[in-house]
Amino acid sequence: MDDLIFQDTLRQALWTAVVIAAPLLSVALVAGLAIGLVQALTSVQEMTLTFVPKVAAMMLVFWVSMSFMTATLVTFFHDRILPLVASG
Repeated sequence: MDDLIFQDTLRQALWTAVVIAAPLLSVALVAGLAIGLVQALTSVQEMTLTFVPKVAAMMLVFWVSMSFMTATLVTFFHDRILPLVASG
């Protein structure tokens, strides 16, 4: 395999990983900021108050965007990986 093909495939794989992880990471960031603001305003420093809502929000977003993530991965493997495997 040529170095250029390998680097282009690796670049596209990393970009696909970023696109797939973006919804989960953005929801975790927004939920963390909102919970941190509520904690700062109310002076309640409970550890489960930060963990449980953030995990619940991430699970909800994962459930909603699961088809998008699967379609993105299938498209990447169909367009990039399978032709490389088939060509040898």
